Amino acid sequence: MSEAAATDAVPAPKKNKLLLIGIAAVVMLGGGAGAFFMLSGGDADGAKKEKVEQKLPAQFVALDPPFVVNFEAGASARFLQIAVQLMTRDPRMVEFLKSHDPVIRNDLLLLFGNKTVDQVSTQEAKEGLRQAALEKIHSIIAAEGEKPEALEAVYFTSFVMQ
Repeated sequence: MSEAAATDAVPAPKKNKLLLIGIAAVVMLGGGAGAFFMLSGGDADGAKKEKVEQKLPAQFVALDPPFVVNFEAGASARFLQIAVQLMTRDPRMVEFLKSHDPVIRNDLLLLFGNKTVDQVSTQEAKEGLRQAALEKIHSIIAAEGEKPEALEAVYFTSFVMQ
């Protein structure tokens, strides 16, 4: 055997070992990365999943007693009675609404009392009044430095005209 052939024959096993070690390292790194994505909730293609924010349960604050306002003398209906409930998911907002009940009631009484029979007799008018009540309460919340969006809705649970 020539000298050149002898030197080529010796490194071949070392090259194979290095190649096998390299392949094993790549496979282990790939498997580790896959396990990381599966355990961390990542997608296989590496895209981030959006966290779905869980909503707290709805809490309702009743404004008791119901609101009763008079209409102008010439109207066919003379009284309007509205029972109102406020919906939030924030426990702090529940406490805020309870502690500010007199201010909220005052402003809603003024809002409801400035309406005529025609302004509250249709479905669209009632929805508009409900939205106006929500905006009024949002302004009270904002004036006190709290987050208005924590109050999600105003509901009329009773609406009677006589």
